[in-house]
Amino acid sequence: MAEDSKIFEENKNWDRRLEKEAEKKVNSLKWTFSPSSEKKIFSIDTPPPYTSGRPWHLGAAAQYSKIDAIARSQRMLGKEVLFPVGMDRNGIPVERYAEKKYDIKMRDTPRDKFIDLCRESLDELEKEMFEILRSFAYSADFENVYRTDSVEYRTLTQSTFIEMWKKGKIIRGTRPSNYCIDCGTTIADAEIEYKEMDTNLVYFYFNIKGSDKKILVASTRPELLGACSAILVNPEDERFRDLINKTAITPIYNKEVKIIAHSYAKAEFGSGAVMICSYGDYNDVMIIKELKLPENIIIDTNGRMNENAGEKLKGLKVKEARKEIISMLQEAGYVEKIENIQHRTPMCERSKTPIEIIPLDEYYLKVTDIKDKLEELANELTMIPEQHKQILINWLKVSTDWPISRRRYYGTEIPLWYCTKCNEPYIPEEGRYYQPWKEKPPQNAVCTKCGGREFIGDDRTFDTWMDSSVSALYVTKYLSDKDFYEKTYPLSLRTQGIDIIRTWLNYSILRCYLLTDKLPWEKAWIDGMGLDEHGEKMSKSKGNGIDPTIVIDKYGADAFRFWAASEALPGSNFLFSESRMQGSAKFLTKLWNVARLINQFGKSEDINEAELNESDKWIIAYTEKLTEECRKGYEGLNPFIPANKIREFVWNVFAPHYIELVKARAYGENFSENEKKAAIYTLNYVLNRILLLIAPVTPFITQTLWDVLYGKESIHYQRIPESKKYDDAILLLGDKLMEFNSKIWNSKKEKKLSLRDEIKIEIPQDLKPFEKDLKSMHNIIN
Repeated sequence: MAEDSKIFEENKNWDRRLEKEAEKKVNSLKWTFSPSSEKKIFSIDTPPPYTSGRPWHLGAAAQYSKIDAIARSQRMLGKEVLFPVGMDRNGIPVERYAEKKYDIKMRDTPRDKFIDLCRESLDELEKEMFEILRSFAYSADFENVYRTDSVEYRTLTQSTFIEMWKKGKIIRGTRPSNYCIDCGTTIADAEIEYKEMDTNLVYFYFNIKGSDKKILVASTRPELLGACSAILVNPEDERFRDLINKTAITPIYNKEVKIIAHSYAKAEFGSGAVMICSYGDYNDVMIIKELKLPENIIIDTNGRMNENAGEKLKGLKVKEARKEIISMLQEAGYVEKIENIQHRTPMCERSKTPIEIIPLDEYYLKVTDIKDKLEELANELTMIPEQHKQILINWLKVSTDWPISRRRYYGTEIPLWYCTKCNEPYIPEEGRYYQPWKEKPPQNAVCTKCGGREFIGDDRTFDTWMDSSVSALYVTKYLSDKDFYEKTYPLSLRTQGIDIIRTWLNYSILRCYLLTDKLPWEKAWIDGMGLDEHGEKMSKSKGNGIDPTIVIDKYGADAFRFWAASEALPGSNFLFSESRMQGSAKFLTKLWNVARLINQFGKSEDINEAELNESDKWIIAYTEKLTEECRKGYEGLNPFIPANKIREFVWNVFAPHYIELVKARAYGENFSENEKKAAIYTLNYVLNRILLLIAPVTPFITQTLWDVLYGKESIHYQRIPESKKYDDAILLLGDKLMEFNSKIWNSKKEKKLSLRDEIKIEIPQDLKPFEKDLKSMHNIIN
């Protein structure tokens, strides 16, 4: 006991130094998964963090600490938990990081060398991310880390693509595609965000063929004038009724285009007349397709105007061309006015630059023909919180076929070759990793169309979500272990952020359903976004991410974890606040000091309920109610509930009311030996339960206190007990007891008495069972 007590004598507060001492033991605990366990299996599809730069911001780290609390709580509820950890190591952010770090350009660097440099960068960044995860005791299976750029993972991505190809779910086509000039590749609709930007709305005239009349058109994309294929006016707009079906002459280019009546044109916007170009936006795409208008592409994949734009614009960047064409129109007398407006502009979510729409030959995963089924699956999925399901359903209603091919280097390669005679695709068998850009197809490959034997490999990669979307299949060993897969799939839970519902959640449901005919999980747990002190989403691109290592070093990992769990309900955004973090640290110090005090009294043997007095029975009943509430929170995958319930109990019930009520009894001052034993037994009973209940949220302090007070086997290998039956009547009596305590404290304060001064006050009749403890606590005299 003396040795155990030494830590309390030397440390009056819980701090980061003590936490670091506990870190080695907590992080040495083994969390391997046994599919043959007799326990109920609880399997989690965790988001593999994106290894793309530093710092890994506090909002993301907070989300992972909450996910860890869920995993820990399920173990302590008696389940066999599959809690994998992976790293997402594909895609554009990785390439950008390598370009910046080594001062190179991807397309100017040999592909093999560039891939090696990306991998070196990833290894360095991954090490830092693992260190952060271990710093707050992330309890995943670190002995079996998966990486989305490993041969094994890429084999799965390619094999599932081949499987879907054989099922007829992959199509090839030249379609107008979202193209990011900065990233140099096609991007999916889900990778686009919209921003209101200052834009010039230019009003300029088209002459009418064979007439001295003109039509005034307004456009935010005048640089696309050379791609104009029609002018639309609203059929109800009286200003243009006599011009419908007439021919207009494009200024500068002198090309003829029809004036067409169409409801897309809005009389109230601009001049009421709209030029349709290939392609200003997706409205242009739909109109050109609907009206079967000719396509004339004048922007290339380098973001420059091509020869179709004319000699003066050829080679200019889009913004330069916009400025030049306005100048040309003004000099020729075509411009009436220019207005500055706010325009909703589609942007690449990664580069934050406006996208262009360019027809490209790409591969697509079919979506439109199963949208109804996907919506049905979305409705079947249990989502926490339920209201976020609507984000997914709304997206499914407008989703189109998913473009899955990308013109980048660091990613899983598309496993296709093309016959040099007829260009027919050759697809290999599943089961191995292919790199068509640098290797020949499998031996004896023959073109199924012409019998040719010479092939050229596809040099494109997959969209990184093609890899991430099969994480549920990888962690359940879809291709490698049938028995393991059947025991773990569908998984119990997908955990993720609200910001990737349209991508990771959506694409995972799509891919896994097409491959398994099932939802990949029973439930999806959606967390909100971490916000900075100004209420802005933390992100690397904004540069407003707070480094979690700084916060953890200052306040401690348990304070960080407790803040994350207690700050917001699942699905709600959470705001970083220095004062709230300080509050979490103060709570842990309060818990530490409660334990320091209780340790002074030692332990007491188990005693019969008959030996407990009313004060003991009340706090034990309260503890059972707390246990019931906390278990309900953990069972509902909501650590917010136990974190806040326990803080409220320790701070406002157990410490100020019960401990103060029985302190003298525990010391044996004017109480019998049996009364003393009852107090000590109850104090330890409650503290023991508090530690078990809060352990999933705060693993370090609970491990330390458990070691000192209750046993050498880790607290994290214990079970959270079932709540015992309790009496609601005694809880109501306890509420009156606390009201009476507060009344006495206020009375003494008003009379300028210390808390130990005598006071004369009548104890209410219904509180007589507490009389002896109350008199001792408040120094009440008759």
